[in-house]
Amino acid sequence: MVKITDVARHAGVSPSTVSYALSGKRPISEETRQRVEASIRELGYRPHAGARALASSRSNVLALVIPLRTGIHVPVVMQFAMSVATTARRHDHDVLLLTQEEGEEGLRRVADSALVDAMIVMDVQLDDPRLPLLRSLDRPSVLIGFPAEADGLTCVDLDFRAAGELCVERLAGLGHRVVALVGSPPEVYVRRTAFAQRVVQGFTAAAHRNGLITCVHPCEPAPAAAAAVAEQLLREQPALTGVVVHNEPLLEPLVDAFEQLGLRVPGDLSITAICPHELAESVRVPVTSVALPAAELGSRAVELLMKKLGGKTVPDATLLAPRLTERASTAPRNAP
Repeated sequence: MVKITDVARHAGVSPSTVSYALSGKRPISEETRQRVEASIRELGYRPHAGARALASSRSNVLALVIPLRTGIHVPVVMQFAMSVATTARRHDHDVLLLTQEEGEEGLRRVADSALVDAMIVMDVQLDDPRLPLLRSLDRPSVLIGFPAEADGLTCVDLDFRAAGELCVERLAGLGHRVVALVGSPPEVYVRRTAFAQRVVQGFTAAAHRNGLITCVHPCEPAPAAAAAVAEQLLREQPALTGVVVHNEPLLEPLVDAFEQLGLRVPGDLSITAICPHELAESVRVPVTSVALPAAELGSRAVELLMKKLGGKTVPDATLLAPRLTERASTAPRNAP
């Protein structure tokens, strides 16, 4: 393992000069700095993380705050976490994953401990109780999600309202007049989770604009719940021909449930969804969907944090436009 003394010997300077070149705490000549940096590159020297933190007052650690609450689809959450970790490593940072539901207290404990340089916060609620603290901390943060009032915060997310609208517009364009939203689990709406609320807003707005008959049903992520909601939808709306799904685990069970009730997908019923594209492609009848860009959102959040840590100005709001991919689950309405 290459040590700081090896770099000093190679560059013809003292170990303290190498330390100053790394930390910037004392001025050294540009010629000496370049010589030290050339030796570091040639020898492949990497400062010890603890020593580097002491020298720079940085931990080179980002906190990823993902409270694993009920109703969260963990495989999708892990896509975000993997993207954040991978992008952070490209910036020589590690990630501390915080999954407990501790709210403001947990954020305060981490911030006061100096364990992390900055925070990425997920599962944002419209009226999130963590926001006042995030606004007051001396550590930068980025939210993956948009609260109702985002002033003083840096937020990035898919435009979920536009995603809900896009799914409905596609069904309306195919001639469907009676459509339903099978949404997230009930507790997600009770918490007023921002992304779920905005899908409902977009779904409702587009349906009203197109003069459609609609209903919205939260649903637990289980096959039995899918069967129950499919039966309820057809009982309440016998003319139903279009469904938007915003509940990843229900895609395959819903296709099965409707077919068991005598409706073929897409011959009798068209289905669109908001979900990761690989999930939409894996269903027995591949589903027309708006992709959930977890990898891009995680990467964008880290890049925004790195700029903030570097003292650069970043946009307050970054909304990714939804993109719909047509697959086998949608077709023109089979008019009577």
